[in-house]
Amino acid sequence: MARTITTRTDAAAASPLHQPHDQDLRDMLPRVSCSAIVDAMAGRHAHVAHILDMVSPNPGSVLFGQAVTIRYFPTRKDIQHPIHNNFASLFYQAIEDGGGEGKVLVMGGGGHHDSAFGGGRKLSRLRHNGLAGVLAEGRLRDFDALGDYGFTTYCRGETVRQGGNLIMPMTANVPVEVAGVGIIPGDYIYADSTGAVVVPAAEIREVLEQAIASEISDQASADRMIHEDPATVIAQGETR
Repeated sequence: MARTITTRTDAAAASPLHQPHDQDLRDMLPRVSCSAIVDAMAGRHAHVAHILDMVSPNPGSVLFGQAVTIRYFPTRKDIQHPIHNNFASLFYQAIEDGGGEGKVLVMGGGGHHDSAFGGGRKLSRLRHNGLAGVLAEGRLRDFDALGDYGFTTYCRGETVRQGGNLIMPMTANVPVEVAGVGIIPGDYIYADSTGAVVVPAAEIREVLEQAIASEISDQASADRMIHEDPATVIAQGETR
């Protein structure tokens, strides 16, 4: 199935000055799948790096980029601060050091997978600041708007109810978790309609290269199956 790689469509995106610094990595994406990247990570590390059951208003689109994070926390009115626990304030803190161009906003924590982590109005800031998209542990509102913004969204689903009485944004650019997977600011996020995977920044090139090699090997194996002899397979099993 063809995968759509999200790119910005405004004039700024067309300028080489506004291309993400990792454009060479993005050029590799049409040759890989989430499954191949997950396999490459599994061969290098014992920890779980993949996330399942994410949905998107941009079905078929690929989300890729380095993570900037906002950690959510169960709402505590006794400590909630109008600025320190404000999404807009934490969003700009999250992109303050390196800017937002090509980054993925990861919204994690809070333990409320069915709560709203944001919606079209708040997340329109991603479009204005050139982010590649958002990966949210919980649900998001306003799928129609999010689907038209030009970035890619993955989350647990759509909701119609605000979540401010259940969760609140707590801290920017700290380690977070999404579905039990740990994500550190700067990690690379890859997500498509099959799932998501988290790759350490220092290993991203090697992981993508290994994933491409795996895709090539799998295709060659599938091509050989066209001519395989059933009797030989019954007697000897499958050979790659």
